[in-house]
Amino acid sequence: MGDIRRKDYVNLDRTARAVAVWLREHCAPGDRVLLLHPAGLEFSSAFFGSCYAGTIAVPAPVPGRYQHERRRLTGIARNAGVRVVLTDRASLPQVEKWVAEAGLSDVVCRATDDEMGDPGAWRPPEISPDDIALLQYTSGSTSEPKGVMVSHRNLLSNVDAIMTAAGVDSGCRSGGWIPHYHDMGLIGLLLTGVLRGRGFAFMAPMAFLRRPHHWLRMMQDLDVNMSAAPDFGYDLCVRRVTDEQLAELDLSGLRAVVNGSEPIRSANLTRFCDRFAAAGFRAEALLPMYGLAEATLMVTGTSGRPPLRRSFDVAALERGRLVADDQGRELVGCGGPNEVDVAIVDPRTRATLPSGRIGEIWVRGGSVAGGYWDNPDATAATFDARTSGGDGPYLRTGDLGGLHDGDLYVTGRLKDTLVLHGRNLHPHDIEDVVRTEHEELHGLHGAVFTVPGAHDEEQLVVVHEIRTTWGEQRLAEVAASMKQTVTREFGTAVGSVVLVRPSAVRRTTSGKIQRSAMRDLYLADELEPVLRSEDAQLTAARAVVAR
Repeated sequence: MGDIRRKDYVNLDRTARAVAVWLREHCAPGDRVLLLHPAGLEFSSAFFGSCYAGTIAVPAPVPGRYQHERRRLTGIARNAGVRVVLTDRASLPQVEKWVAEAGLSDVVCRATDDEMGDPGAWRPPEISPDDIALLQYTSGSTSEPKGVMVSHRNLLSNVDAIMTAAGVDSGCRSGGWIPHYHDMGLIGLLLTGVLRGRGFAFMAPMAFLRRPHHWLRMMQDLDVNMSAAPDFGYDLCVRRVTDEQLAELDLSGLRAVVNGSEPIRSANLTRFCDRFAAAGFRAEALLPMYGLAEATLMVTGTSGRPPLRRSFDVAALERGRLVADDQGRELVGCGGPNEVDVAIVDPRTRATLPSGRIGEIWVRGGSVAGGYWDNPDATAATFDARTSGGDGPYLRTGDLGGLHDGDLYVTGRLKDTLVLHGRNLHPHDIEDVVRTEHEELHGLHGAVFTVPGAHDEEQLVVVHEIRTTWGEQRLAEVAASMKQTVTREFGTAVGSVVLVRPSAVRRTTSGKIQRSAMRDLYLADELEPVLRSEDAQLTAARAVVAR
């Protein structure tokens, strides 16, 4: 596993005080502090130092080499009005270069592993539970990012809800590879382990992607009993962990391993449980959860049982109902609400729907954040929703789902729902089937959306990553097979299949597919495909839009 660096609670407190003293010399309480740290110990000192100073932490990734990532970071810095950027010594030159490029002339940069303030000079700030602790930027466009205002009360409420849902206590040690600027990494792992458990262990995300078994080995060797990953992480472990590596694993100590932040595929749960049962992994430890940054992190989750999977009638799903059918489409239950109220609401009439009906998921409770930073219109639209009966305020999640026997089943995104020939189809269902049916697409990402075709009739477009080692003839065969699969499984034709290189499909920091962004890139003819197979009418329509 390589070198292991450690920081105990005494050292964390001392370094956080030192950061806080320096921040108080350069900021006022409530000022925003951008935290740009690679995976490592320095981020924890910076984050808690911001809390100790009464400032507002803004976690984000270190400036990358891609221009859209750098533009997004600039948008975050300008939207938040940051006064200070904290990073580590190794990243400081590239951070200062980005600050200069972005024209942030008034921003001060500082490496937290350099000499900071005198810890002995720290004095506790006056902080209210409802003061903002951090801005979590996970949504919005590059030019207009939306920062969720998460209070200290929100953080503590959600951490307690996670502990309850995961069925763990103060003896838990959390750990994982999810980036600290991701809400699941920051709140679900780091804060849960540090504030309510007995510590937190982490590894760099790239180390996991290169060698997935290191995550499993880390949990074994460092006595981690609670972790988390998006769905693709479990699939990667199944595909990449060898029999020899498996033989050296002991996962019997794991009490809760959360699956969340992106659509959960039932087949991945089965494969992971089956593959690692030989290493002592218990199916009851795998915990599907539903959540979002606007609710701090977690909304639903239930521990103490294997993942709940139910099959529902396909035609009924398209009509907005959850009707059990052993031959239907299998969905994963994300557990019941924890310390929040969940309502299923008709997004058009705002009428509350009964169990078994599909509608928009609305949430209220102590974990619901205060809104979007400096965006009152978006805040009112999203955080101040009321039902037709006047009940509220609720958070509108934008996600579709329904309750069945007390468990939440997420079926799609309201904005992403495809209406084709009077039927409601969900993009991730199509993406999942296409990926599952084609070995060449396993472990990669796709985006499904519609665009106007001839006579303004919507046409289905499937964009999917594929490894470029395949020859052109094989790529063409895969594209043709993808069209046939969609027609067979969903009864609708595909107007265009676009195969792109790995990592070309845009995703949010929480792993959600940015279908609207991919649609814009498609219409602007900016996808740079390795192969395109589309109807001539769509090619002509796209050419008009691109001009």
